[in-house]
Amino acid sequence: MTTGQTDRMLLDPGMNLTLRPMRYPHFYDRYRDAIKNTWTVEEVDLHSDLKDLARLTDAERHLVSRLVAFFATGDTIVANNLVLNLYQHVNSPEGRLYLSRQLFEEAVHVQFYLTLLDTYVPDERQRHEAFAAIDNIPSIKHKADFCFRWIDSIDELTALHSREDRRAFLLNLICFAAVIEGLFFYGAFAYVYFLRSRGLLNGLASGTNWVFRDESMHMAFAFDVVDTVREEEPDLFDGEMAEQVRQMLREGVDAEAQFAEDLLGGGVAGLTTADMRSYLEHVADRRLQRLGLEPEYGSPNPLTFMELQDVQELSNFFERRVSAYQVGVSGSVGFDEEF
Repeated sequence: MTTGQTDRMLLDPGMNLTLRPMRYPHFYDRYRDAIKNTWTVEEVDLHSDLKDLARLTDAERHLVSRLVAFFATGDTIVANNLVLNLYQHVNSPEGRLYLSRQLFEEAVHVQFYLTLLDTYVPDERQRHEAFAAIDNIPSIKHKADFCFRWIDSIDELTALHSREDRRAFLLNLICFAAVIEGLFFYGAFAYVYFLRSRGLLNGLASGTNWVFRDESMHMAFAFDVVDTVREEEPDLFDGEMAEQVRQMLREGVDAEAQFAEDLLGGGVAGLTTADMRSYLEHVADRRLQRLGLEPEYGSPNPLTFMELQDVQELSNFFERRVSAYQVGVSGSVGFDEEF
């Protein structure tokens, strides 16, 4: 800890505690923006959805059941990777401030989905089955296994001493930003907004607005970290890593498309597995472009309701600056990603 702070790089082993002079002020800005987005589960009225649940078709009811089963543990997986793998290796007090805030937000999301299950699924046995979905529902288990494989890939790394250590960390970070939060959750949110476009489950959509904003900021921060590492150590992200990222996204799209086949297999009017596949490929291309890579699929976004959704927080979501629902502060939050 006695070497000069200006000589340090973001992934250097250690625990830098020096906030002044601030080496990565953009991380601190992300933390402050996240504070502006504070919300609580108690502000979401899910009880307004109960009448809608009673009038769903069997196919729609299956979709909702599978969706809430995924939500039941999805954010817990993200939180575990954050605590076990990310926090110890981002050697920036500003960055750790943001990760601490992200962990709080993941806890709020877990509470939201717990409340969602308690409201939507009154039967205790069925709730237990939902929480065990990663063990007994193949399409969800497939996604969970993908997540656990990447968590385990750096599980034994206590410090990033070598180039290969840092590459492994970078791949884990990209996986959780681009695939798990940036693809799996975006796919799940699309089902929520499809239902809302049909006038169904407005309470779920209201809570999802805030989760969506949080997740988009998590992804933006992670890509900031990737950008910083690539600037400091440009040789880490080479052609081999680019191909690994492409393969990772291909696997992610396939896993999420399998989930879509499960959700939509009963025939949900207005939403097809082909449309979901195209949407997922479209999102995957956006993630690749954010990393400076050429698109893989060239697929359009067929889900017009994602663009037309009449929700202030999501209206032209990644193109405008949003100031709604900030607590006790003034300012705005900017997003620069696309659906």
